[in-house]
Amino acid sequence: MMRRSGEKWRPTVRLVIFTALAAAATLPLVGLFFFRLYDNQLIHQTQAELIAQSRVLAAVYAREVEMRLGAGILLGAEIPPEARPDRDDQLTPIRPALDLAARADLLRRRPDALPATTPASPLYAEVGAQLTPIIRETQKVTLAGFRILDPRGVVIAGRDEMGQSLAHIEEVAAALQGQYRAVLRIRKPDKPPPPIYSISRGIGVHVFSAMPVVVNNRVAGVIYTSRTPSNIFDHLYQERGKFLLAALAVIFVTLIIGLVFSRTITRPMRELVDRAARISRGDRDAFKPLAHYGTREFAQLSHSFLDMAQQLSRRSDYIATFSSHLTHELKSPLTSIKGAAELLLDSLQSKSGNLTPMEQKNFVSNILGDTGRLEVMTQRLRELARAETVPRNEQTGLSQVIAGLKSRFPTRTIEATGNLDRSIGMSSERALIVLSHLTDNAIRHNAKAVRLDAIDEGVAVKMTVSNDGDPISEANRDKIFDAFFTTRRDTGGTGMGLSIVQAIMAGHGGSIRLLPTGEGVVFELQFPAV
Repeated sequence: MMRRSGEKWRPTVRLVIFTALAAAATLPLVGLFFFRLYDNQLIHQTQAELIAQSRVLAAVYAREVEMRLGAGILLGAEIPPEARPDRDDQLTPIRPALDLAARADLLRRRPDALPATTPASPLYAEVGAQLTPIIRETQKVTLAGFRILDPRGVVIAGRDEMGQSLAHIEEVAAALQGQYRAVLRIRKPDKPPPPIYSISRGIGVHVFSAMPVVVNNRVAGVIYTSRTPSNIFDHLYQERGKFLLAALAVIFVTLIIGLVFSRTITRPMRELVDRAARISRGDRDAFKPLAHYGTREFAQLSHSFLDMAQQLSRRSDYIATFSSHLTHELKSPLTSIKGAAELLLDSLQSKSGNLTPMEQKNFVSNILGDTGRLEVMTQRLRELARAETVPRNEQTGLSQVIAGLKSRFPTRTIEATGNLDRSIGMSSERALIVLSHLTDNAIRHNAKAVRLDAIDEGVAVKMTVSNDGDPISEANRDKIFDAFFTTRRDTGGTGMGLSIVQAIMAGHGGSIRLLPTGEGVVFELQFPAV
């Protein structure tokens, strides 16, 4: 369906449902992304620990080498001037930067050690012997793997690979040139790393860190460390108490949200649907207010729906009652017309002509009288139909209506006083219908004069219409606004005049009521002011 020009855009129900389902479908991907970030955090934590341990061992290694410089210990490659740290810098931190998603950081299984071309010098072997107890005690606590290398990449201290060369390994080769290097290596041999990281890969990777030992701007050796990072599931298990409390909190909050939605949306909606079903079955008790409305918008919707349903019910009752009265009112003149017409037809068909001319004239007069009554009733029905149509921006001045009323009844005394220059929210035609019915009723009940008095009350104009005609009995005062109620049916009264007046006033937001009085009749009208 095309949107009308100027109409505010609103999403369709289909779009809302599709968006909600799409959002729900992305939740697992969000979870995987969270696991990936968390695993990276564990990798960074492991690398930071290796950096700290390697730096301490590098400081001890450098001190041991400096103590043996006079004995002729040989240093390795010289660090280029541009790669040397500034001596004025008090802090030169090495920050963890490994990333599981970066192919440059994720390599295959570490290559095996190779036989050294020449063994390590005795001086470096002494340094390795001095560091061996330290790395073994450290390894008991940190669970990290340690290899101490001389400037040529030969292992001089460690549990395994003693005397073998690791210089051909990428990160070691970079460290032998004075550059710190860390990489991730997978455990599975001879298989390329998968393009998308899975949440279980944490158990299949190793963090390798190669920290150069620098003495006099030359490489004196390498602290080569490795460790398997903490597995995310193992970490979650260790923190199971906290995660259990978090899960209980999530469940509790979810239940609270469900209860809120149930009370504010689901429950009122079910009750409103039940009310609609009861109203369709004709249950009058279903028009009562709901027990719970939930949100303000739903309360407005419920009030509007129940008010509309009640108005439609009243309208249905009114139509049923009105149809019953109308059928009764039409039946009498139609029966009279039919009977008279049949008698006249029998008289014309009879050879003897059993009706005198006077009798025929009376029957014709009766037919004309009943026809006139039907015409008046038809006119009243049209006026009633117009009275119940919705008014739209209607207004007129009271003085104009009074002038039209006097011209319609030129032989009667009609007096008007008060604020007649005020405009009312009703068309001149409908206002004239209201006052004409009241004046006609007064005249038909022997009134000699009709008096109108208008009072401006700001939002409304109150007008009293009084006459000096026959008073209304107490028994009839509550019935005068009922459709088809009349005390002069024999003189052509239809009983619809005051019903039309009441319908017009109510349709325009006004009112009419009969005031108590000692003599005559007084009506009070409330016109909406403009």
